[in-house]
Amino acid sequence: MPEQQNIEWKQSWRDEYLQWISGFANAKGGVLYIGKDDKGNVVGVSNYKKLMDDLPNKISSKLGVLCDINLHEEEGLFYIEITTNPYNNGISYNGKYYYRSGTTNQELRGNELTEFLLRKTGKTWDDIEEENASFDDINEGTVRQFVKLGIASKRLPPETENLDTKTVLENLLIINDGKLTRSAILLFGKQPLRFYVSSFLKIGKFGKSSSELLSQEVIEGNLFEQLDEALKILFTRFINSSINYDGIQRIETYEYPYEAVREILLNAFTHRTYENSPIQISVYPDRIRFWNQGELLSPLTPEKLKIDHTSITRNPNIARTFFRAGYVESWGRGTIKIIEECKRAGLLEPKIEELTGGVAVTLFKDKASDEYLSKLDLNDNQLNAVKYIRENGYITNGIYKELYKVSDKTAYRHLDELVNLEILIKVGEKKGTRYEIKY
Repeated sequence: MPEQQNIEWKQSWRDEYLQWISGFANAKGGVLYIGKDDKGNVVGVSNYKKLMDDLPNKISSKLGVLCDINLHEEEGLFYIEITTNPYNNGISYNGKYYYRSGTTNQELRGNELTEFLLRKTGKTWDDIEEENASFDDINEGTVRQFVKLGIASKRLPPETENLDTKTVLENLLIINDGKLTRSAILLFGKQPLRFYVSSFLKIGKFGKSSSELLSQEVIEGNLFEQLDEALKILFTRFINSSINYDGIQRIETYEYPYEAVREILLNAFTHRTYENSPIQISVYPDRIRFWNQGELLSPLTPEKLKIDHTSITRNPNIARTFFRAGYVESWGRGTIKIIEECKRAGLLEPKIEELTGGVAVTLFKDKASDEYLSKLDLNDNQLNAVKYIRENGYITNGIYKELYKVSDKTAYRHLDELVNLEILIKVGEKKGTRYEIKY
């Protein structure tokens, strides 16, 4: 049986294993076995009597933790079970804090340590009072616009329109004992950058590589202003659109779905850290990547974000305010919505990954579009085959041979090249194989 989130096996005792107990206490608790190998088999410990005497005092004096310590016997071999419960306060070992995540014990540093200690006190970063701020730093216009949005979305009662700014912010729980919190400044401040130097957003347009910067924009202001300005700039200067008509009705279609981009930005504002790096949007010929600092909070992983999951946010005050404005849902469906919007638009599935201390979401253009295909080294038959599939749903090797008068071997080679470029996928086997566009 493999080691689990809350189980660790060690063949003998070393004092450094106190850090594992610290990790369990700081996470969800767990059990440390002494006298088992890394497969969970009992190998026994010879000095179990001394350990049973020493360990309770050692754990208590070094960590300030009380553990249940039990001696077990199996086929004449003795092993020790040390059960640690989760603690509300942070538990350190030699001045360092550890956290059990998956099957590893991680030392917490920097922002992770700060957030961990805040959570243990029932606080989050965005709930801390900003001592240097006053109501002169609040943008009244943004507050009034928020109230209109909240009433229109029916997430604020109509009488909110008659409340003064201080009462509105108090009702949002972003004022503590009369003092503005960090979230109040970020959401409604006139110049949040005066307080948090990385609270802005950068957009860069690149060539084929990250070293080929063609143009860039910097967007400042509070989060509501950044959202509006970023969407306007992205969809007028960086993201192309095509125009079609349904009768006399003009239909504008963007190469990336508007709602997906909007949701990514809202997620970034809600889940990022605000202490070092700004949000960065990198626009390439075939993709657009959104990156924000701040790794996913446990137990979330990039894969879990693709399915129904619990909503866990780094900045709950910001998330709650966006919810009241009607901007987001509160059920952890943001990333699922992004994926659904891309699928509806006929795009590839977005890539979600943890990258250089943060989270990146990449949207890819339609790889079967004429614009994208024209940039690849494809022959006319391959280009026509993709058009055929768009119209008919699929193509087979036999159809390809018949349409373009090529050999069986050439047809396979041309189609496999399109598969390797991730434009097509193979469906079925052998004679039943057909090729479809990969969405």
